[in-house]
Amino acid sequence: MAMYLLYESSSGYGLFEAHGLDEIGQNTEAVRSSVSDLSRFGRVVQLTAFHPFESALDALNQVNAVSEGVMTDELRSFLELNLPKVREGKKPKFSLGTSEPKLGSHILEATKIPCQSNEFVLELLRGVRLHFDRFIKDLKPGDLEKSQLGLAHSYSRAKVKFNVNRVDNMVIQAIFLLDTLDKDINSFAMRVREWYSWHFPELVKIVNDNYLYARVSKMIDDKSKLTEDHIPMLTEVLGDEDKAKEVVEAGKASMGQDLSPLDLINVQTFAQKVMDLADYRKKLYDYLVSKMSDIAPNLAALIGDMVGARLISHAGSLTNLAKCPSSTLQILGAEKALFRALKTRGNTPKYGLIFHSSFIGRASAKNKGRIARYLANKCSIASRIDCFADGATTAFGEKLREQVEERLDFYDKGVAPRKNVDVMKEVIENLQNKDEENKETVDASAKKSKKKKAKGEKEEEVEKSEKKKKRKMETEEEKKKKKSKSAGGDEETDDGQSKKKSKKKKKSKSEDDDE
Repeated sequence: MAMYLLYESSSGYGLFEAHGLDEIGQNTEAVRSSVSDLSRFGRVVQLTAFHPFESALDALNQVNAVSEGVMTDELRSFLELNLPKVREGKKPKFSLGTSEPKLGSHILEATKIPCQSNEFVLELLRGVRLHFDRFIKDLKPGDLEKSQLGLAHSYSRAKVKFNVNRVDNMVIQAIFLLDTLDKDINSFAMRVREWYSWHFPELVKIVNDNYLYARVSKMIDDKSKLTEDHIPMLTEVLGDEDKAKEVVEAGKASMGQDLSPLDLINVQTFAQKVMDLADYRKKLYDYLVSKMSDIAPNLAALIGDMVGARLISHAGSLTNLAKCPSSTLQILGAEKALFRALKTRGNTPKYGLIFHSSFIGRASAKNKGRIARYLANKCSIASRIDCFADGATTAFGEKLREQVEERLDFYDKGVAPRKNVDVMKEVIENLQNKDEENKETVDASAKKSKKKKAKGEKEEEVEKSEKKKKRKMETEEEKKKKKSKSAGGDEETDDGQSKKKSKKKKKSKSEDDDE
């Protein structure tokens, strides 16, 4: 049986025929020994056909298709043109060796060409890759290396762009930054409290919140200047008039030491920095919520934005999280405890990052493990829907959350929950109904717009016809006026001539009388 080899290079597709395989007996060690020697390898493998790529963009598209295991139209025509034809009902007397098993299966389904991918084929393709520039005579030295470098750069760039468009990188960076900001703001706020307490120690007991403490310390500045005029401003910041009065009274009888104006300026600037960091943290949280609603709306609706983002960041990406089984997702974040338990043969952890969800806190002590397992199952479903669904919707996440609520009621009160199959069918039916309603509204709006356009066109035609009629009437009236003017002038000329004649007659009569 003859064997052909398909080699995908950076410059084009190459088809090679392997001879004398029966003598070798398909021994991989014999092939390995003959690969390095071109004289021996050239007797076994010979070039049959070569199809160069038209451009760098064409090469990138072909390589992307090969990496995904898809046969393009160009590759199909190249194979059908250069390989023996496969007749229906007869077993082919050749096979095609490919480096990608998925590509081979796709070629077999589409063209009925038998394909194989094993160690023997890979060793032959390794030899082809090693001596490829010797098989193609038209290649100049350095052309193959340049094409490989350019294709590698474009392929990597395309993969990076695809990764950026998935947006989950932004979620990972945002949740990391949120965690570091929380630690920094907490430590900085404690430093402000300790620093300003030398000047106003009683304020720590009155104002407990770190952010409010920084705002109040910046507003007060020097405690000796505190008067009753500051009560409205303090009330606006603290939200309580009694606390504002208590701050003013404490400032009058404070036991703290006085600070120089330079020290107070430094305390104020540091308090302002803490306030700016806290404000930026709020904006970053809003940004994270908006990103989670775009990338993983169902996961965010089920378990919350923060916990969902931590799961995605711990897994590495949304795709990796979707690939995780629910048992792995359940203990994400508790790997150290898991391996320690396996090493010491103790009890394994019941939950990891999902412990921060409100559902586990609401469950009783004996049901925490059970609800964690059930919640991990629902999170796994939600992450897969978010990763592989075409449209973004929170309908599945809301229904999964209802199922977890029902499971909690079942553990507490014994109320039987609904089945997952029925709930998913209900969601799909609701989504289909919404799509139909949207289509009907779009069709209705399109019909209305068409009717409006038709009415507008009719009105325009009527207006145009009326304008034409008016123009015709005006032109006819102008013609009539011109005719009437010309007729009146003729009459006047006739009258003038007759008058002249009568005058001449009178003159002649008067002359006769004189004679």
